[in-house]
Order: sequence, then C-alpha cells, then structure tokens
Amino acid sequence: MLDLRAMRGDPDWVKAALNRRGRPFGPVVDDLLVHDEERRAAVSEADNLKALRNEVSREIGDQKKRGEDAADSVARMREVGDRIAEIDSTVATIDERIREVLLTIPNLPLDEVPEGGENANHVVRSWGEPRSFSFVPRPHWEIGEALGIIDLPRGSKISGSGFPVLRREGALLQRGLINFFLDVHTREHGYEELRVPYLVTSQTMTGTGQLPKFAEEAYRMEREDLWLIPTAEVPVTNFHRDELLSVDRLPVRYTAYSPCFRREAGAAGKDTRGVLRVHQFDKVELVRYERPERSREALEELTREAETLLERLGLTYRRVLLATGDLGFNSAMTYDLEAWAPGVGKWLEVSSCSTFTDYQARRANLRFRPGSGEKPEHVHTLNGSALALPRVLAALLETYQEEDGSVTVPEPIRPYVGLERIGPPAS
Repeated sequence: MLDLRAMRGDPDWVKAALNRRGRPFGPVVDDLLVHDEERRAAVSEADNLKALRNEVSREIGDQKKRGEDAADSVARMREVGDRIAEIDSTVATIDERIREVLLTIPNLPLDEVPEGGENANHVVRSWGEPRSFSFVPRPHWEIGEALGIIDLPRGSKISGSGFPVLRREGALLQRGLINFFLDVHTREHGYEELRVPYLVTSQTMTGTGQLPKFAEEAYRMEREDLWLIPTAEVPVTNFHRDELLSVDRLPVRYTAYSPCFRREAGAAGKDTRGVLRVHQFDKVELVRYERPERSREALEELTREAETLLERLGLTYRRVLLATGDLGFNSAMTYDLEAWAPGVGKWLEVSSCSTFTDYQARRANLRFRPGSGEKPEHVHTLNGSALALPRVLAALLETYQEEDGSVTVPEPIRPYVGLERIGPPAS
C-alpha cells in the first residue's frame, strides 16, 4: 500500500502519479485524507484527555493524602475515561476504513514508465531472429497431439477446459525445463530455493496485493479460508512477513517452483486453443528483497536472469516496458518478456519482471534496519517469472519442430530430458 505520510505531505503529486494509470484517483485520495484528518483530530483529543487524567489522578492522590474528599474529581475522571474509550473506538473504526481505502489504491508508477495503454508499451530490446521454415510451421496443439504429448480432450474431461494434460515426453520436457531453470538460478544467480505451500491464508494474499483486488480471479477454499496460489510470488514474498531484517541480510533472493491457479476472469474467448491460457500452469519464480536505493538496478538484474534462460534455449524474444495503463495493480515498473511462437505467429508473454518499491512491503510489514540504532525502513520487493510454463513449452515446440513432425530438444536441456529428439509415438 502507499505511504499515507507521502499523501498527506504532497497529495497533488500522489494524485498526478496515480492519474497516469488512466483513471482519476483524486476523489479516493481526498476521501482518504478526510479520514486521516478525522483520525488525527481524534487522537489529539484523546492524548489531551489522557494527559488531563494523569494530572488529575495525581491531584486525587494528593487530596486523599490530605484527607480531603476527592469524589467529584473521581466522578469527573470516570467521564473522561468514558470519553477516551469512545474516542479509541472511533480511532479503531477510522483506522479500519483508512486501511480499506489504501488497499484499493494501486502503486505509483515510476517516472520512466511511459503513459498510455497497451499501445504505448515500448519494446526495449530484442534478441535472436525468428527461424525460417521450408514448410508451414504448425501450432503447438497440433504438434503435441500428433506426438501424443499434449492431451487437451482428456484434461477437459477430468477438470473442464483450461486444464491440459502433458504425457510421456511432454511431461518429461516440462519437468526438465523446471529443473533447468531452478539449477541456473541457484547455481549461477545466487538464489536460495524454497518449496512453498500451494494454499495460503487471506492475510498472505493481501500481503502481496492479490486481495481484495483480484479475489474473483483466484480459487478459494471457503471452509478453511485458504486460497490456491496464483503464483509462488505470494508465499515467497510473505516468507519474512512481520520480520525486521538486519541490513546484512539484504539482498534476499529466493526462487521457487509451483503450480499456479487462476480463474482468468474476464479472459473468455482469448487464446482458447492449446495451452496459451489455462487455469493451472507451472512456473519458476524469482523474488528479491532489496534496499530502496538498489531496487531499480535490481530490476535490470532480475530481468537479465530471466532473459538468460530464453537465450540458452535459443528462443527469439523481446523485452517490453509496460505503459502505465497496462501496468499491474501492485507494480511500479514492469518488463514483459515475450517469446516468438512461429506456429501461432504471435509473441507469447513468458515472463513478467517487476519492482513493487515498498508497496508490498507496507502491506506485509517487511522491514529492515539500515544500521545500529537507526529507524527501520521497508524493503523494496521485486519478482519475476523465470520462466512461466506452458507458454515456454509452446514456443519451444513450435520453434524446434521439424517437417517430419518430430521436435528437436534444445541442447541445454538434453541432460534433463535424456533425449535429443521427440518423435511420434510407436504405433
């Protein structure tokens, strides 16, 4: 969430930054500041009454020592105590209202984020050249069906649409990709691997900004009040929730594999063929806690770590800087990595790398102490998909398909898969 003190100190700047997202936030900020002023006035009154109560309590003690009747003063203090309790209750109600409003306000985009909608997204860099084919490349669902490694009908029979089944070499290939990603991040990029729960509490979902904004897109177990995670970012970012870290712990770098569960509300009719838009998919995630002054530099580092995987797989890709109107609710700046899939003739988003500044850290109470005796500060959190499947799998199948229907396995993952080529199943 945003810093209320920053809003109070320069509300016009906060409004202008929020308005860059394409909708007016002025009334929301104004409403918040009204509640803040009410709270401050109430707290001031309560503080004055508490000071009065302390002073009169001393006087009552003196009166009793002198043998004087203190009944009037005691009765007066009962009234003061009742008023303090009333004010404390009012403050608690206002605090809850302020938090509710803060949870509905998105993060402030960094100044370098271009303004506009999706058409204002900016391609920062590209890598590789799309492969030239001597035949018409097929989409991944045709390749997967012919090879017997993607089974969409049976997945739909089991769980409904959006739940594909990978078979034989398809399952092996995806498992190999996951292990390859994790090995690179842990052995080369300095990340600690976590194996996290796939069900989390509402507090955990709120800490990373999934609640209340994205409740309709998540799967919930109402009886236990647990949520299936939409990404490993959720449990990993909350791993140190409510902790005060020493500065020598930073940066904190975690990587985690998990299945991800999303309803994809509002996405009906988009990319319905194949495995491009599904309700359950696998992903390897990177999460960082950084000192505030390093978060922008860390975003470049994290994005390069994701790009490295695409380059080693030989997949043509581009890095896209998202504009304010396409920016995620929690993000201050995001790069999307898009891999070229020749069979569908599209750029597929396979990674999203973001800095959230201190937005998530305020929600999850993630802090560090810069030095001995110094006041705690909120860390800056970052995360990135490195990488998201199954779109990587789709791009890989389409890029490495051969005219005879087989698929060549990229060299870096052959040790994980144990194959150089995936051919049709034996009849």
